[in-house]
Amino acid sequence: MPTTTQLTGRTPQVSADQLLEGFRPSERFGEVSFDSYRPDPNQPSQQAAVGALKKLSHTINSTGPASGGGLFSKLFGSKKKTEKGKAGLYLDGGFGVGKTHLLASLWHSVDGPKAFGTFVEYTNLVGALTFPKTVEALSGYKLVCIDEFELDDPGDTVLMSRLMRELAEAGVKLVATSNTLPGALGEGRFAAADFKREIQVLADQFEVLRVDGEDYRHRGLPAAPAPLTEGQLDQLIQDRFDQATLAVDSFQDLVDHLAKVHPSRYRQLIAGLDGVVWKDVTTISQQALALRFVVLVDRLYDKDLPILATGLPLDQVFTPEMMAGGSQKKYHRAVSRLTALAREGVLGESEA
Repeated sequence: MPTTTQLTGRTPQVSADQLLEGFRPSERFGEVSFDSYRPDPNQPSQQAAVGALKKLSHTINSTGPASGGGLFSKLFGSKKKTEKGKAGLYLDGGFGVGKTHLLASLWHSVDGPKAFGTFVEYTNLVGALTFPKTVEALSGYKLVCIDEFELDDPGDTVLMSRLMRELAEAGVKLVATSNTLPGALGEGRFAAADFKREIQVLADQFEVLRVDGEDYRHRGLPAAPAPLTEGQLDQLIQDRFDQATLAVDSFQDLVDHLAKVHPSRYRQLIAGLDGVVWKDVTTISQQALALRFVVLVDRLYDKDLPILATGLPLDQVFTPEMMAGGSQKKYHRAVSRLTALAREGVLGESEA
């Protein structure tokens, strides 16, 4: 029989040091490298991105730690910039083209101290530590990697632009990635004007590397499995998760519980699990709860935890208005990841 617990019964307490220790690639990308990245031969921009990041890795390892007076500081402080003088790299591309793999490979190839986290994790870190303490904690790092840079929240974007500016002034090297969305950014191209408007002058500091390609999660793979019946759920747990530790929750109770736990603690919320079971999945109607659920999905995906669910299909978790609204990039990413984890839970097909 599996060991069962409930996420709704967990309220983890996390220290500042524990939060900072979590800023590293997840288990899913724990051992990736540039050599393990498989560029699509039909997409030359993928191989070009590998070359650019390898070059950056060599540059970072050839310099000393951040000191506040390096090239980045000069670039940010100068009113005149050369055409090739860029303070950071920005990997632009759609879902599932390997940007996170590349970013994690860079992190692994660079000597520390260094940090790796998603845009949301950094904004949550500021919320947990305060802005000055976050700057103090990260300003001595050689490299800060920001995965899934968001462009849909002006407040958070301005906050992150300020954080990145202050870290750059301290000599920290910055590399970011972003997802484009169907219908959100034209024909999947980088919305340079919008990006510059949202994060103001900082955008001019970045060299944009386009990473073209299709979502590898959908290359020749079956669609997300249909929701399980109670009988199918019980049988799957018995057949495939007999020795596992599973968190079994009512979906609505879980969503409500997320409002009581700071998103910076979601990594600890799911610690020690081998999978999750959600009963009676319904559509989330409140935007604030939906955005917290997105963070939970990201942490589940980080740990490659399979999902078993009854109720509505997981691609109906968010309302049509959310899927087409200002935060659509987050919801589309979450649905893509929910699909992968549900497929793993029911069919045993892992991406890793």
